Amino acid sequence: MSQLDQLRKGSTKLLVLDVIGNEAKYGYQIMRELEEKSEGYFSLTAASLYPALHQLEEDGLVNSEWQSGQGKRRRKYYTLTEAGQQALVDHLSEWRHFFNKLFDTLNLGMESVS
Repeated sequence: MSQLDQLRKGSTKLLVLDVIGNEAKYGYQIMRELEEKSEGYFSLTAASLYPALHQLEEDGLVNSEWQSGQGKRRRKYYTLTEAGQQALVDHLSEWRHFFNKLFDTLNLGMESVS
């Protein structure tokens, strides 16, 4: 696995928490919104998304609920818990700090990530 792939994999939890945000969403919707939001840069498959969602649920960061709409098949919707909302804030802060230190250390002449 390349270093870039490892970074992408390491950012999956943050990306999923961010996409869910304050609105209940189902798996396929999460995948599409992430892909759209990142202009295709981050593209999750069901094989990578659902284990991440299950882990987030096990960690108490998301809740899930089966819902069915009129004429629609049942879908499992995910929402952030209070712990998930705090984890999102914490992860954003950690990643921001990491990239600022990385850019500073590499002396890339770039402004810190805001």
